[in-house]
Amino acid sequence: SLVWAATPGMLFQKDRDSSPHPLNLSWVFGYNSGLPVHSLMDGEDRVLLYVSSHTVVIHDVLGNRQYHLQGHANVISCLCVSEDKRWVATADRGPDALIIVWDSFSGVPVRTIFESHPGDGVCAIAISQDAKYLVTISAGAVQRVCVWRWTLPTEKPLCSTELKPGLGHQDYVIFNPQDPHEFVSNSKIQVIFYLWVRTSLLGEGRAGAQGEHVASLLSPQTFKCVVGKFSQSVFHFNNSQALTGTSAGKLVVWDAVDPQTPPEEQLVKPLGMTATKIVSLQKESLTVLEVLESCIVTGDVKGQVKFYDGELRLLSLYNPSEAGPIRSLSFSTILRDPPDTIAATSQPFLASDSDSSNSVSLALNRNFILSTSDATVLYVATDSTGFEKVLEEANKAVSAIACHPQQTLVAVGSHCGLLKVWDYRHTKYLASRIFPEAGIQCLSYDPQGHFLAAGFTDGSVHILDAISLQSSCKEFQFSQGPVTHISFSHNSEYLATADEKYSVIVYKRVLQNGRRCWEHLAGLDSHYKPIRSILFGVQPDSNKPRLLSLGEDRQLVEYDLSSSIKDHLVVTQRDQVEQSAVPLCLAWYPQLSTESFILTANNCYKMKLLNTTTKMCRKTLLGPTYGSPLEKIQILPTTSPADPQQHYLVYITKDKVGLQILPVDGNPHKSLAFICHPDGASDLASSYDGRYVFTAGGIDCTVMKWKVNLTALDAAAFLGGEDMIPFYNLLDGGREGEFFRELEDYFYYAQLYSQGVDTLENRQVSTHIPLEQIPSIMRAIGFYPSEEEVEEMINEVKFSKIVDTGEQVTEINLGDFIKLYINHRPALGLSMKSLQRAFQVLGYDNEKGDKVIDRGDLLSLLQCRGEQMTEDELAVCLTTLLDRRPGTGGSEPDTYDPPGAAALIEEEIPAEITAEIFATDILGLPIA
Repeated sequence: SLVWAATPGMLFQKDRDSSPHPLNLSWVFGYNSGLPVHSLMDGEDRVLLYVSSHTVVIHDVLGNRQYHLQGHANVISCLCVSEDKRWVATADRGPDALIIVWDSFSGVPVRTIFESHPGDGVCAIAISQDAKYLVTISAGAVQRVCVWRWTLPTEKPLCSTELKPGLGHQDYVIFNPQDPHEFVSNSKIQVIFYLWVRTSLLGEGRAGAQGEHVASLLSPQTFKCVVGKFSQSVFHFNNSQALTGTSAGKLVVWDAVDPQTPPEEQLVKPLGMTATKIVSLQKESLTVLEVLESCIVTGDVKGQVKFYDGELRLLSLYNPSEAGPIRSLSFSTILRDPPDTIAATSQPFLASDSDSSNSVSLALNRNFILSTSDATVLYVATDSTGFEKVLEEANKAVSAIACHPQQTLVAVGSHCGLLKVWDYRHTKYLASRIFPEAGIQCLSYDPQGHFLAAGFTDGSVHILDAISLQSSCKEFQFSQGPVTHISFSHNSEYLATADEKYSVIVYKRVLQNGRRCWEHLAGLDSHYKPIRSILFGVQPDSNKPRLLSLGEDRQLVEYDLSSSIKDHLVVTQRDQVEQSAVPLCLAWYPQLSTESFILTANNCYKMKLLNTTTKMCRKTLLGPTYGSPLEKIQILPTTSPADPQQHYLVYITKDKVGLQILPVDGNPHKSLAFICHPDGASDLASSYDGRYVFTAGGIDCTVMKWKVNLTALDAAAFLGGEDMIPFYNLLDGGREGEFFRELEDYFYYAQLYSQGVDTLENRQVSTHIPLEQIPSIMRAIGFYPSEEEVEEMINEVKFSKIVDTGEQVTEINLGDFIKLYINHRPALGLSMKSLQRAFQVLGYDNEKGDKVIDRGDLLSLLQCRGEQMTEDELAVCLTTLLDRRPGTGGSEPDTYDPPGAAALIEEEIPAEITAEIFATDILGLPIA
């Protein structure tokens, strides 16, 4: 009923502030310039439809409003619009690819087609003139063409065919507007014509047959000229010909009637389409080809739009001076009042002296939208001398965003050198600057909001005035590689950068000739793997700044800024924060307790709280698990006077943005995430008041503005249960499952064991066990921590109350043990892939081509590398794992016999060990 009653423009009347989600997409800056831009409304309105990443945006330019059609989980790869602009069809490529047909009046998805092209997705789509049929071409190496009747509730196409190899990648398709049973597709090298028919089968109308005709491959010898690569194809309005534009500025004319072929040998159209001639229109490459009424319209790489009649005689030309290579044209359906004569139309309209039919005259009087491949959209009024620039966005990766600390401003930088500043409250563009020498990689405002620092891909650093974007000083060039991170100290006295050459460089604000200016202080190659984050803070006993950097080398490095002098950056402390995981990001944890912490997140979905002074790991917690680890984190600013102790964390993963309620405790219901950039999120920023979050999409050239609804997040956490309920649900089988009962048995057996199994004394019934029993129970239930992880677990419990009470904890109850187990165990369970990767690194290829480790090498590695084992410890472990004791036939020996153990190991363990043998025969683990 909503679709039935829908009218143009009604979707902007919807109240989108009442959404129940914690994060709501509010605005999208930028779009995919590789896909067409469509004009949805006519007259004086400027309502555009375009694609931004995985979202379809309907943008009312004059009303400064956007409406977002969300349903795709992958980046949208193609779209088309029906002739009446009512129906919009979109498709994506990737896992679980979808085809969705939308009602552009109401914004409702009226049809979703699942698994249309499994494993590949769609690279080209078209909708028929009568809006009943869709044709899609898959994106895989072996392409499949399908025809769909989208108005029918069926998941199978009406008909389909698989294209033969060698035809090039077919990436454009269009229906014959006069016959929906005909369509044409083309790659850069080949054009294919199709005919599909419906036949009667068992009394039902079903797909009966489909034919395809591969047009002959054209070479320079075919017509004694250079043809070029194909761009787009269309059916001529005379219904017997088709046209294809080329990169050589020519049109290939295909005709069903070949004058060189006898009439009795000619095939039925379109299966008999043959290239009959080449028409050279211009030198510039043709990028767009359309049929409008009785006109042929072309767009080229120089930004020219030309109108031709049916005989390909030039009727008019539009040449916007600011237009780049044209990507799409979209014409209005409402005509402006035509002039008395075509020649009377003002420039830049140029008319030929050919006789124009009435339909040609009408076509020439349609206003249109022009989009270019360099992300510019122009509005062209055919009765005007000018061209109105509607959109101008970044056409290369957007990797940098920063929010002003006191005003509603967001700065966006891209690899094309474009820096733009927006007022995000009113979504109003304020200022911009182009840096043609290099791309912008990172941005940061200083805490006072006076400066905007930018790091570039060529290693340069610019410090700009935050409002005018003019340079405050000469650019710095001290990095040998692209600058990846940039940040100001809390007092705006220091600026630090990190680059791809693993260097941290510090700049200082000094007084020279009575004015404050910036100068280079020192730099240091402080890491040997990529630097993931740099972080300024405040010394706990003073107001002096402190600086830390975190690298993939697992090192957290702190610098002594006050002791650093020109060209000498002093390191205060260097700590290894992970044993095997890779740390990815860090932030200052809010002061939620007496002790101060640094929060880190690693690639194993774990978050750690490190003491700010000693860097000792005080707590390990399960982080959000939404397909990929946390890439960047920020503490969301809070301005709520109601509960100043209520804090939240905002983060991005590889493709999602999410919120987390603090304090972190491993409860999964305290976190939610939404897909923001399927091709990869590159940066994250939050507004100074915490009401909005911004994400940059890197190669998708977009920035998304998300409105924060913390009440919805709190409600979701409440519905997930309180106290131990969320943690019970994380156990296999839950609170009533077999695993929990087994865990209880181990827990109570540990109580008996700690009091002595054979004792006859009265037992002290307790709900706690000594901390020394934690490792044994962990291993008994299938979690095998390293010795360092064991130490961290015990210390986490032992010192949990040391700051508040000054006393150490010596025992743990069952509930706290379950939390400890859930937070420390591998988030995704044991992985055979990780074991195979270890064998790939440590092993070699045997004669069979398997990755193996020599038995002697394995025993040597276990004793000499990592957490080294003694020979006796190794012998005990292996004989226990092999379930035999040397010299006793499996019974427990009174004395240990190392020579016997060596003989057993040699007997039971093969000389060459694969990952599978190690897992099943030695460790005894079941693998799929």
